[in-house]
Amino acid sequence: MRIIQWRNKALRQLRKIKSKAERVKITNAVRKLEGFPDCQDVKKLKNRDDYRLRVGRWRIIFTEQLEIILIEEIKKRNERTYTS
Repeated sequence: MRIIQWRNKALRQLRKIKSKAERVKITNAVRKLEGFPDCQDVKKLKNRDDYRLRVGRWRIIFTEQLEIILIEEIKKRNERTYTS
């Protein structure tokens, strides 16, 4: 079991999502990351140390640090989702 931690930026992005159903779907998907790396819809990002979790049209960007999963960002999927 891993510990899930959220960056303040990711929490702000989560609060900005207007649909409560989408917010609940995202938080439930993030909870499943406790079983990482045995998770569905997770991919390592090319040329980066980050991973992404796909939840509908949303992408959750996170890093793995020993026993900690750090949620970095929550973005809506578009052509600039994976650029810094």
